[in-house]
Amino acid sequence: MKIILTILMTFSSVCFAQKSKPDDGLHQPFDNLLQKYVRTTGQVDYSGLKQDENILDKYLNDLSKNVPDNSSGRNVSLAYWINAYNAFTLKLILENYPVKSINDLYKGKPWDVKWINLGSKKYSLNNIENDIIRPVHKDARIHFVLNCAAVSCPPLLNKAFTANNLEALMESRTRNFINSTANELGSTKVKISKVFDWYKKDFGDVITFINRYSKTKISNNALISYKEYNWNLNKSK
Repeated sequence: MKIILTILMTFSSVCFAQKSKPDDGLHQPFDNLLQKYVRTTGQVDYSGLKQDENILDKYLNDLSKNVPDNSSGRNVSLAYWINAYNAFTLKLILENYPVKSINDLYKGKPWDVKWINLGSKKYSLNNIENDIIRPVHKDARIHFVLNCAAVSCPPLLNKAFTANNLEALMESRTRNFINSTANELGSTKVKISKVFDWYKKDFGDVITFINRYSKTKISNNALISYKEYNWNLNKSK
């Protein structure tokens, strides 16, 4: 009886461990690259990353072999698609590097080109964001963890997302961006990132959303304007 109980306890512990960290191994190579080549400010050493492009390529290939399904769970799935978007954006830049801006690629529409192979399907960056991440997961915080390789884009995190760290990182990245110099927040007047304009449907009442994270409490009838977007590449000097 003791032997059976020990076996059951061991099995349960293993299952719990696997459930708690189901995707860490998959995303660890990407995490290593991000820590090595992305500054805490979000600037990317593309020249250095180019030297390890083969590691990125292997990670992208692993993503293609491990597309989440309906049984994967929200956090596993969302972490996967966020990492996929950011990793393939880096790949797009590396394939065309040096480049001044992502907008210089594909006649200004690099997000519409279907070149990303995941499983048996081919996607564009817009497919990943607007056909999968936004409509399926319905979480406005995703706009602060997806990176478009531009200076004004919410900074690329130098860490990969996993099921375990997803919630905490989405909260902290949202809070950090809202309280950063990307926005000018006052009690009666705000000048905010164009992200809030482009995706206003996702944020609902934008002042209410910002007030959840802002250090400055903003009046509900505050005057809203938007900052000019800097599309220059988010590269380190």
